[in-house]
Amino acid sequence: MKRAEKVVITTAVTGSVNVPSQSPHLPLSADQVVASALEAIEAGSAVVHLHARHPDGRPAFEAEVFEQIVPRITEATDVVVNITTGGSSAMTMDERLAGALRFEPELASMNMGSMNFVYSGIADKVTAWQHDWEEPYVRNTWSHPFINTFDRIEHTLRVLGDRGTKFEFECYDIGHLYSLAHFVDKGLAEPPFLVQGVFGILGGIGADHENLAHMVRIADKLFGDDYAFSAFAAGRSQFEFGTHSAWLGGHVRVGLEDSLWIGKGRLAESNAQQVTKIRAVLEDMGKQIATPDDARAQLGLRGRTTPTTDRSARA
Repeated sequence: MKRAEKVVITTAVTGSVNVPSQSPHLPLSADQVVASALEAIEAGSAVVHLHARHPDGRPAFEAEVFEQIVPRITEATDVVVNITTGGSSAMTMDERLAGALRFEPELASMNMGSMNFVYSGIADKVTAWQHDWEEPYVRNTWSHPFINTFDRIEHTLRVLGDRGTKFEFECYDIGHLYSLAHFVDKGLAEPPFLVQGVFGILGGIGADHENLAHMVRIADKLFGDDYAFSAFAAGRSQFEFGTHSAWLGGHVRVGLEDSLWIGKGRLAESNAQQVTKIRAVLEDMGKQIATPDDARAQLGLRGRTTPTTDRSARA
C-alpha cells in the first residue's frame, strides 16, 4: 500500500440503498444533495461520491438529474467529484453510466464484480412507508443480484478511462482484488489504484476487522506500493472501519449512503456531522487531513477539466 501522506475523506452523500422512510435526514432532491455535499466539503471532505435521486427518493440515472447537482458543486468548490457507475441493481448498464459519461469526472466508482447485494432487511425494520416504491424496491434485492460482469467492467474501464477518469475500485470480497489484478494485467487500469474495501453488505465480506487486515495483505501481495487503500463498513461499524483503515495507512469514507447513524441509536443529521466526527478521530491520531489537491496528487488524478463535447474525436 502507498501509505497516505494526508488522509483523504470521501463522503458518499446519498447512494441508492437507503430509503426515505428510514431517516428524515437522507438527502433526496437535487437541492438537498447539493446542500449536503457542500456542508460535507466545508467540514473537510476532499472527495464527494455522488448518486442522484428523484424528489421522492427513487434512485435516478438521468443525466438531466445529475446536471442539477454536479455543476453547482464544482462551481462552488474545488472538491474531487466521484460519480457512481453502480447506480442500483434495478438499472441497465447504459443507465448506470449516464451521469459519469455526461460529466467525465476525475474519479468514478467501479464495483469489481457481480454479487448478491442484499438490503431487503430494511423492510423488516420500517414500520411506516412514505412512498409506494420503497418496500418492493428493497425486497427485490433478495432475488435480484447486482450484475457487473467482466464485459461490463471492461467496457466501463475503456469508455471512461479514455476520457481521463480514474476509478474507486470497490472490492466487496477478496476475489474482487484478483478481478482488479486481471484488468491491470490487461493494461486497462494504471497505478496508482484506489482500492475501496467495502464491508458489511449482505452478500459480500463481513464487517470483521480480521477481514480488513486480510484484504490489505492480499492487496499488498498483488499491487505492492501501486495502490492507495480506503475502507468503510455499512451501518454501525462505519467509524470503526474508517479508524482502522487510517491506522493501517489508508484513507476513509463516510456518508449517509453507507450509514444513517452517528452513534448507537442516534440518526446522523447530516453528512457533515459524520465528516466532523471522523475528522476529529483522525486528528486525534495525529493524521493530517487532505485537501482536494492533496487527494489529486496522492491518487494520481488528472485535475479538473471540462467534459468533452465533441464525441467524434473519441469514436
